[in-house]
Amino acid sequence: MAGKRPSAVSTRHRANKARQLAVVILAAGLGKRMRSRTTKVLHELAGKPLVSHVLDTAAELGPERVAVVVGHQAEVVRAVVGERARCVLQAEQLGTGHAVLKARSALRGFRGEVLVLCGDVPLICAATLRRLLESHRSGGRLATVLSMIVDEPAGYGRIVRGPAAGEVRIVEHRDTRRDEKLIDEVNTGLYCFDSAFLWKSLGSLGRDNAQGEYYLTDLIEMAAKRGKAACEALDDDDEGLGVNSRLDLAEAEALLQERILRGWMERGVTFIDPATAYVSAAAKIGRDTVIGPNTRLEGDTRIGSDCRLDGSSYLRDTKVGTGVHLRWGVVTDSAEIGPGAKVGPYAHLRPEAELGRDVHIGNFVEVKKSRLGRGSKANHLAYIGDATIGRDANIGAGTITCNYDGFSKHPTVIGDRVQIGSDTQLVAPVEVGNDAYIAAGSTITSKVEPGALAFNVKPQRTRADWVRAFRKRAGAKKKGK
Repeated sequence: MAGKRPSAVSTRHRANKARQLAVVILAAGLGKRMRSRTTKVLHELAGKPLVSHVLDTAAELGPERVAVVVGHQAEVVRAVVGERARCVLQAEQLGTGHAVLKARSALRGFRGEVLVLCGDVPLICAATLRRLLESHRSGGRLATVLSMIVDEPAGYGRIVRGPAAGEVRIVEHRDTRRDEKLIDEVNTGLYCFDSAFLWKSLGSLGRDNAQGEYYLTDLIEMAAKRGKAACEALDDDDEGLGVNSRLDLAEAEALLQERILRGWMERGVTFIDPATAYVSAAAKIGRDTVIGPNTRLEGDTRIGSDCRLDGSSYLRDTKVGTGVHLRWGVVTDSAEIGPGAKVGPYAHLRPEAELGRDVHIGNFVEVKKSRLGRGSKANHLAYIGDATIGRDANIGAGTITCNYDGFSKHPTVIGDRVQIGSDTQLVAPVEVGNDAYIAAGSTITSKVEPGALAFNVKPQRTRADWVRAFRKRAGAKKKGK
């Protein structure tokens, strides 16, 4: 008995699944309106360069190849791109068509669809690009462009639609007629092309236009004349925002922060005042954590579940365990905070500060390149630098580790259950053994054995009636003036 013949729909679906995908990211322009010495695609959004956002989104699609067209500050852009894509140089910027043609060497031998993205359109979502790709494939098209609706279309290429389906072309702003300037549907600069059509058509582009450039947009009209072009409109026009100025960058930051914070709130994180919170694109936050106002989480900061950040805190590249409480005004940089720890208010954890479980760091305490073991405390006005502190130790108010001799840093080692009195100076290198006590006001310059009491002899002296005599002298001096 003959097998069931596959339907046209299932055959097309398998064909679409089998076709390959390549991505070309245009990142050669300087961006004159940024008024910056830094090329546009290296300006940061939510803590990472614009081009990195586009690369990360492209990676979600699982393309076989990715090419980035670089130009201005090419070597710096290459360093940011790294191994995520192959970079090709557009030494002379002669338009978008010329830029894509430069990527051909990186896609040699490739057959399938080519997504063309812009390094300065960072808010585009992978789900949107998947819909674009699926629509392009299912329609059997040669070219598909993404469009959006804007209130102020000046500067954008206009989408000009004809009476028939698929009858579409793009007119660049400088080439528009008066009636075309009124069109509010504009080109995002994002496309999907059949690779064979793309490379063949790019070779036939001319420069007879207002800017004297090779327009990639002309390929849409070429495909439309063969009945194989389309324009897909964005569901969310914010995704198509191009960053061309500092004002655009600020708008994109606000939109991305809204997206990031909404995402974390949907995952079970509370922001008491979302309008004053900032969270980097790389940061991670656990469920049932509560974040107060004026809090910044920058870089690769990772916060566990059930934490509370009271507010006015700045955390950068910091790991925070579960159940941690950060009181007001805490600043951390490249630090690690263990589960159940309490920090602040107004504490400063500098690079390589490592707090164990249930450690307490109090107000105006600074910790640098030091490890505090489980349950240890430094609650008031202390400086701990280049130190290793054991479990359940108590560091008294005003204690400092004197770790720098003017030339080199030296370590301080404090054992378990050590009690250090207020206003103690530990002159490194120095070691204090387990269960030792240091009397208040001591200057420790040599090893303290386990279980010992260390102190400096500083006899107290008293002068009777000194205050009365002092006031008499001071009053006489005042009258003499």
